[in-house]
This record gives sequence, C-alpha cells and structure tokens, in this order.
Amino acid sequence: MARPMFSTADDLQPHIEVHTTESHDGNRSIVQDESHRNDNLKNRFIGAIDQGTTSTRFIIFDCTGVPIASYQTEFRQIHENSGWHEQDPLELVNSAYTCIEEAMNSFLALGHSKSDVEAIGITSQRETTVVWDWETGEPLCNAIAWPDTRTTNLVRELKAKPGAEELLQLCGLPLSTYPSSVSLLWLLRNNPDVRDAYEAGTLAFGTVDSWLIYNLNGGPENNVLVTDVSNASRTMFMNIHTLQYDDRLLKFFDIDRSKIRLPKIVPSSDPEAFGRVVMGPLDGVRITSCLGDQSAALVGHCAFTPGSAKNTYGTGCFLLYNVGDKPVISKHGLLSTVGFQLGRDSKPVYALEGSVAVAGSGISFLMNNLGFFRDSRKVSEVAATVPDNGGCVFVTAFSGLFAPYWIDDAKGTIFGITQYTQRGHIARATMEAACFQTKAILDAMAMDSGHQLSILAVDGGMSNSDICMQSQADIIQIPVERPAMHETTALGTAIAAGFAVGIWKEFDELKHMNRANRTTFSPQISRQQSERMYKKWSKAVEMSRGWVDNHELDIERGVRFF
Repeated sequence: MARPMFSTADDLQPHIEVHTTESHDGNRSIVQDESHRNDNLKNRFIGAIDQGTTSTRFIIFDCTGVPIASYQTEFRQIHENSGWHEQDPLELVNSAYTCIEEAMNSFLALGHSKSDVEAIGITSQRETTVVWDWETGEPLCNAIAWPDTRTTNLVRELKAKPGAEELLQLCGLPLSTYPSSVSLLWLLRNNPDVRDAYEAGTLAFGTVDSWLIYNLNGGPENNVLVTDVSNASRTMFMNIHTLQYDDRLLKFFDIDRSKIRLPKIVPSSDPEAFGRVVMGPLDGVRITSCLGDQSAALVGHCAFTPGSAKNTYGTGCFLLYNVGDKPVISKHGLLSTVGFQLGRDSKPVYALEGSVAVAGSGISFLMNNLGFFRDSRKVSEVAATVPDNGGCVFVTAFSGLFAPYWIDDAKGTIFGITQYTQRGHIARATMEAACFQTKAILDAMAMDSGHQLSILAVDGGMSNSDICMQSQADIIQIPVERPAMHETTALGTAIAAGFAVGIWKEFDELKHMNRANRTTFSPQISRQQSERMYKKWSKAVEMSRGWVDNHELDIERGVRFF
C-alpha cells in the first residue's frame, strides 16, 4: 500500500499568486477574487469522506470551501482472475477511519476541537457492490468494483430476456457490466455463501456508501441501512421517476424483496437519515449527506441550474449535465441518472451522463507501456515539444468505446503515423482522444436536452494540463473553466452536508464558492478548423471498428460460462 499523504491547511492552498483583478494570458483568463470570504463561515467546518476507486481521503473544509486538513491513503485492488476487479470491504472501512483520525490530528493541532466539526458527508464510487450478513455485519465476499467485467456474458443473456427493452424507460440505464444489480445477480448464481444468506433471509446488499454508513453507525449494533437517490439510481433497482425500488425491475433481475435487505432510499442531504459516527475522534458527529462521486463533483462545481455541466478527467472521463427536475431518457447513447436531492422538501435534480473509458489511463499507458516519461505529470512537457498532433489520431479504445458510441469490438488504434512522428505528437493525440469523446457526449446531450452548453467546468488529474484543457476548449468551441481548488468531489458532499444542518438554505448563497483563482480556457481556433479535426476523429472511430468478435471479447474479459 502506498504511503498515506498528509496535508495541512498550508499544503492545500492553491499555488497561484493572488491578485484582486482579472489577468489575461492569451485567451486564458484567471479570475481571482477574495472579496466574498465570510469570517463567520471561515470558522465553521464540515468533514467529507471521499472514497474513490483506488484511495480514500478525509478532508475538513471551512464553510467558504477552503480545505483545512486532509489525509489520504490508498487501498488494495484485487485482480484474482482476468477481468475481475475486487476490493476488501473491511479495508474500505478501515481506510476511512484511518483518514478521519489522521486528518483530525492535524485539525486539532491547528487549535480546533472536535465540536467545531458540525457534520460530515460521504461520497464514494457508485456501482461497486458489497454484500454482508445482516445478523453478524460481516462481509460475505470481496466487493465487486465497478470496472469489473466478469458479467459480460450475463449482460448478453439479460439483453435477450423478455422485458429488457423496458428497463431504460424505468431506470434510465441500459444493461451493461456497470450497474450493481448485474453484479448481485452474478454473486447469487456463483457464490454459495451469498446464495445461502439470501435463502436464509440474512443477506444485506448495498453500494459503498451504504456499507460505510452502516459501519460508521456501529454495524449490527444499530443496523442503519440507507442510500441516497444518486447512488440508488446506479443499481437499476430504483425507478428514476418515483425514486423508489420498482418491483418490475427487481423481478427482472430475479430478486425477491422478502429475502434481501435493501438500503432505504433517502435524499442526498438529510439531518437524521444517515445517523452518526459511533467511534473514533468524530464519535457522535452527525452524517448528513451522501452522494455518488460524480454527483458530488456536480454539486462541488455548484452546477445547480439546468444546462450546467462538469467533466471529471480521472482514469476515465465522467461528464454530467444538469437537466432539471424531470428525467430525460436519452435517445443518443447516454445514461439518465439522479444528480442530487438536497433535502426532503427539495425536488430531485436529474442529469444526463456520458462516460469515456480512457482518459488518465491513456497517459498511464504512455508512461508504463511505452516509456514516454517517468512521471505522468510530464505529459504536458512532452506534448509541448511539438505545435500540434502532426496528423496523428489515437482512438484509445483499449476496451471498446463508451458513450455515446458503445462499440465493443473497437480496438486502440493510432492513425496518421509517418516517419516524422514524434513522442509529442502521440502525447497530444492521447489527450485529444478524451477531448474528442467529450465533444461526442456534449453533442448527444444537446440533442437529448435541446440545449447547448455555454461553459464546461472541469476537474480531475488530467485537467491540470493546460495543453489538454486548451485542446478541449478548441474542440468543443466553448470555454473550459478549471477551479484552483481541485477537491470538488469532496467539496460537493460537504456542501450537501451543510445544507442539512442549515449552514446554507439557498443555492444562491454558494455562487462564490470555489470561484477564486479559476482559470478559463477559451477557444483559440476557428469553428471550421475544429470541425475538420472532429471529422477526422469520427473517421478514425469508424475505422477502428470490428477488430474482435464476440468469442474473442469473452476470452479477453475473462468471462466464465457456468
């Protein structure tokens, strides 16, 4: 396990010189504004557990959105078979407690006390599936993480089942290997311990948020089993219109509600529903918010109005577009999901979502497989050695292409290589691949919603590259806005927690949150140039099709036939 990273308040301050005016660097503007800090909010604090796919962090924010103390640790990724991706459920819980303890040590060392933390929020990876025994609280097997592809053949089977064509209208999601419903069905068929608990009526099911909340509340001692609407919308068990479990969906997946404990679905922000921490340095502190990680990032960007959107450039890209208080069922290959619901009396906010399989993992490929650099942060330096991609187009279809293409039989392919091609050209083409796919998603969102996006808020590791973000602005022909404080996912769940305890009551109160030192990248090429680039990308996508047949896909993804 990697050594945990500890940060004090000073470490977490944005490393950008602070001014009181707007400066310009070509078509990039840096907005710097410190005039809206409220002294009272600077002395109120919210904690945020952010459990991602590979690491857990706990951050304490003041209520102006500034991180005060933080601790982060990685946890194991378990790959026992080809295509399998698992995590130890107990390690997930222990990592959360470790991060809380270490961050609180820093917080207390700064002269604060436990009572200064008014509440905590939780955000986590969404579709990862956890099952445990309701009576003992012990996990029955490893968690199946969302990138796991062992269910590929099962998905193919379910797509041929009567009623499959109705699922999208009911829950907003197409059948794929991602939703936890498919992983649960796989476990019921293939894991005897899970099946026995199900038949005995002691099987508890949840995603990572439910498992964390259950354990923070003392496990079987208090039996708090809840989830929020954003996480529940990723299971395929919840009706996206009613925000409750739907018997038609459960029946499709052969789930008998009398034999399984399903988490109660509640709003993302609530003063009581999530209970409170029962041990450790935050013993007694209320948990008042819960959000899936991509929804939390949407809140962290304060994307509260329909038509606003954010794109997170992590291992892959996840683009969420706020469509308002009624779901939009996509006709163009996107997912319909619940963005958030900040309070029992608030309407839910829905989103369209598009995902790109390869973003930061493409940079890792250049580093680990091709030896382009030893540190992924050097990708911009390599890309800067050339003025453009030199005619190279890299379709990074390492495991097919996701939204809005959904091409399973594509393979990663580089077009346009000549004897003059250099590493810089391929580095640019790798970053541009995520940018082109983001444009494809935005075009699909515009067709589904009837609205064009006016600005794209970004976060995630690859967004730190100025070259990448300028390419993104050029390709989509709208400004790209990057905050100086990058922990938008954790900030989002902290904001939701603050709503539950009355720190904020209206979205308008947050209009200046995390606005200082934002960098805006404006398009620097003409729309005609952008269209020519995208036309070449689209041609490359079509040429990358058909490299593997279904049998080869099964072998690659480690599908087992039982």
